Amino acid sequence: METPVSELPGVSAHRAECYARLGIVTVSDLLRHLPMRYEQEWAESTIEDLPVEALGSARGMVTKTNIRRGRTPRFEALLEDQHQDLQLVWFNASYLRDQIQPGMMIRVQGKAHAYKGRPQMVNPRWERLDEQGAAPAKDQRLRPIYPSTENLPGWQIENLIGDLLPRVTDQLIDPLSSVFVREREMPALADALRLAHQPRHEQEFAVARRRLAYNELLLLQLGIAIKRHYNHHVLAAPTLRYSTAIDQHIRARFPFELTDAQSEVVAEIAADLQRAWPMNRLLQGDVGSGKTVVALYALLMAVCERRQGALMAPTELLAEQHWLSITDMLKGSSVRIELLTAGTSAAGSAERRAQLKKIDAGEVDIVIGTQALLSESVQFNKLAVVVVDEQHRFGVLQRASFRGHGEGKTKKAHSPHYLVMTATPIPRTLSLTVFGDLDVSTIRKSPPGRAPIVTRVVGPDKANDVYDYLAQRVADGGQAYVVVPAIDESGHESRAQLKNVRAHAAALRDKLRGFKVAAIHGQLKRQTRESIMHRFRKGLIHVLVATTVIEVGVDVPGATMMIVEHAERYGLAQLHQLRGRIGRGRGGPRSVCVFIADPSKPEAQQRMDAIGSTGDGFRIAERDLEIRGMGDLFGTRQHGMPPLRVARIVEDMDLLQMARRDAEAMIDKDPGLTAPTNRTLRNILLREYGEAIALIDVG
Repeated sequence: METPVSELPGVSAHRAECYARLGIVTVSDLLRHLPMRYEQEWAESTIEDLPVEALGSARGMVTKTNIRRGRTPRFEALLEDQHQDLQLVWFNASYLRDQIQPGMMIRVQGKAHAYKGRPQMVNPRWERLDEQGAAPAKDQRLRPIYPSTENLPGWQIENLIGDLLPRVTDQLIDPLSSVFVREREMPALADALRLAHQPRHEQEFAVARRRLAYNELLLLQLGIAIKRHYNHHVLAAPTLRYSTAIDQHIRARFPFELTDAQSEVVAEIAADLQRAWPMNRLLQGDVGSGKTVVALYALLMAVCERRQGALMAPTELLAEQHWLSITDMLKGSSVRIELLTAGTSAAGSAERRAQLKKIDAGEVDIVIGTQALLSESVQFNKLAVVVVDEQHRFGVLQRASFRGHGEGKTKKAHSPHYLVMTATPIPRTLSLTVFGDLDVSTIRKSPPGRAPIVTRVVGPDKANDVYDYLAQRVADGGQAYVVVPAIDESGHESRAQLKNVRAHAAALRDKLRGFKVAAIHGQLKRQTRESIMHRFRKGLIHVLVATTVIEVGVDVPGATMMIVEHAERYGLAQLHQLRGRIGRGRGGPRSVCVFIADPSKPEAQQRMDAIGSTGDGFRIAERDLEIRGMGDLFGTRQHGMPPLRVARIVEDMDLLQMARRDAEAMIDKDPGLTAPTNRTLRNILLREYGEAIALIDVG
């Protein structure tokens, strides 16, 4: 199954590259490249009896060939049998003139239709016969139609799989016992592969797909179950004390009372932190629901025990925002906080060395930073709690990177507690897959006083009206964001057609004379960004033109309007995140978000319809999953998770639940899958998911 496709007979180096573009590198990949549909292919007949507009097959002699040149060149041939002739046309296939010549006997397969009173086949499959036309007649069958490319037609994939199946299925070892699969009313793996590629009727394919989809989901759930078992039984984490006095002491530091929803989540987190194994919890809530203060509560539980906490954000701007807001909330306390990003101090500088020395000595209680926190040079003294904000933006699963930072009194490997935050609600299907090793806490209600945001989606033809309205809002004392996709026109072929920060800010300064327009983006120095955001918060800047650098975490209560240019270029969750930057104040005018979009593709139009119809992040997350599928959502491909070739998470929820139950039962009995009956399953699991879900921990 791991044999490279390039080593199969008849697969040239060029063709192997074509297969690789379809994600087919090994025999295993090839056999999991399932047909996207089937077409009824009728038994071979005379040309006269060919079915109309249905797959049929006929044989005869080529009596004439011709090449027609022009805008769309085509090769033509005339095929005759004893009763009638058939016109054959292949577009962009002039190379066939050297392969199909008058006097040859060939058999063709394709859909026949009437053209100028004569039967015709366009781009049919063909094969050469000997002079007597010897070759068995084709029987009626379901013909598989495979996802293919221009350079790799589906019939070539079908032929390769057809040659391969008998050899592979005879050698295939099913990782699941016959009793196990029978109890779940599924076929053996070899039978499932045969039925998927060569079914007699479509019901056989449904049976086969169910088994193959279950296999994928079981592997995924086994990896998750192993991680959960490892977390609970192999790793040790510091137990943090909790009492009414500690609770009151922490709450006294906040300038407002926690909502009931926040308090419920705090109770779940506090219960986790009192255990001797690491918390692995996902805190999800819609934009503006108050997650940061809950995360700070967890960090302060570590500080109460004279231990350290760390908060890691995906961008410097968000890390700076967290540092500012947490420093403000803890003003007057003895909690020592450091901001560690590439912008605060250069690697190797005296300032960075001083920061690292303080962290290592335990002279810092809470460290806030970006991926710089993962550097080997960062050594914590007694790290107890790690908060990772918007984890899916980091591109890889990095929670394990903090292990070993700190001390453990047992022989178990030491790990801090982890709290992962996201303002992009996770659909339940994804919470069972990519984030399946995490317990989930949800803040469903926003703090009181948050008014709904008025959302409008308009075309570029309405842009002047939108900016006139912006001018009116600014004149009335409001503040606004304007989001554009590019920083400037350089460095990208298509940027000339896109609004960019520098040019758009200059144009708005001309339009809004007497008002302050500023620009912010990720290439600015940290001190410059801080200065701009500080003036924007103070109301000294009226309109802030920005890239998506302001997408998460930026909190300016006075900003009540947002315009997003080229909105069709952004993902649905990203649009919702951007919209969440406004409507964060209490009282004042209603917040308005306008998406200026010119969608040219159906998927982009679906995103615009969705963002314009609801402000509920949970509904948007589900709709995003429906539109985009699991593969791209939340950067799951960047997480290193192999793509699911067969399973479809939303439609296969029942299989996912079954696979989860079965995986947990297996790992409860055999945590390392080391029993002889599980070794094949373990080997497949390590090959497919080992790196992505850190199975190297299992040995």
